[in-house]
Amino acid sequence: MRVVTEDDILAFAEALRRNERSCATVEKYTRDTVTFMKYCKGRQVNGDMIRDYRMHLRERYAISSVNSMVTSLNAFFKFKGWHDIRVKQLKMQQDAFCRDEKDLSRQEYQRLIEAAEAAKKYRLSLIIQTVCGTGIRISELRFITYEAAKKGEALVNCKGKVRHVFIIKALRSLLIKYAKKNGIKSGPIFITRKGNPVDRSNIWRDMKTVCKAAHVSPQKVFPHNLRHLFAKTFYDIDKDIARLADVLGHSNINTTRIYTVTSIKEHGKKMERMKLVM
Repeated sequence: MRVVTEDDILAFAEALRRNERSCATVEKYTRDTVTFMKYCKGRQVNGDMIRDYRMHLRERYAISSVNSMVTSLNAFFKFKGWHDIRVKQLKMQQDAFCRDEKDLSRQEYQRLIEAAEAAKKYRLSLIIQTVCGTGIRISELRFITYEAAKKGEALVNCKGKVRHVFIIKALRSLLIKYAKKNGIKSGPIFITRKGNPVDRSNIWRDMKTVCKAAHVSPQKVFPHNLRHLFAKTFYDIDKDIARLADVLGHSNINTTRIYTVTSIKEHGKKMERMKLVM
C-alpha cells in the first residue's frame, strides 16, 4: 500500500542528508512532504490524487511555489520508488524582466551596507559584501575560511560539485581584518558565539533589521537577492551566460537565465528605444 507515514518522511530526510543536500533543502523537502501527508489523511496515494493535490495547491499558491512543492514531492516519490506517480510541473513562461518590487539595485545594496555599519553590525555588513562580491550561496559561506581569504580563493563543495571561488583583493583585506579582530586564525570566518557557522535564518533575520534604516523594501531583502545582483552585474560586463553558469555553480544553464533578466525599468527603456510606434 502506498501510504505516506511519518517514518517514511524521517527516512527521506535522512537519505537527503546522506546525499549531502543542504540543510535548507532537507528542511523544505521535508516540510512539503509533511504538508502532502496531511492532505492525504491516510489515504492511498495514486496518480489521480497527486493531480488533484497539484490543483489544490494551484488554487492557493503562485505557479512557482506550486512547482517548488512538486519538486519536493517528486524527490520523495523517487526515494520511495514510486516512479509511476511522479507529477509534472505546471508550465510557466519565464518573465522577460524582473519586477521592481523584487529587484535589488546597486544603490539599495550600498545603503544596506551603510545601514549595517551604522548599526555596528559589522559581521552582517561583511556577509552582505561577501555574498554579493563572490556570488556564493548563503549555504556556502562556511567555505569562506581564514585560509581561503589569505589565498584569495575558496574551494566550494556543494551538492557533490566542487568549484573554485575567486576572492578579490578588497574583499580579502576586509575578511582578514575582520578575522584578526575577532581572534579567528583558521576555519570559517562567519561563526556564531558558540563557534558554529552562521546559517540562513541568522542572516535573514539580521538583514531584515536594517531595511528601515536603509530605506529598502523588506520584500527585496533576502540573502539570495545578493547572489542575483552579483550575477546581473557579472553578466552585464561579460555577456557570457555559460561562464556565469560555471561561476554560480549551475549544472543547467536554464537556471542561470533567471539571473540575467533586466529590471522592468530597463526593459521599458529598451522598448522605448525601438521606436516602433508612430
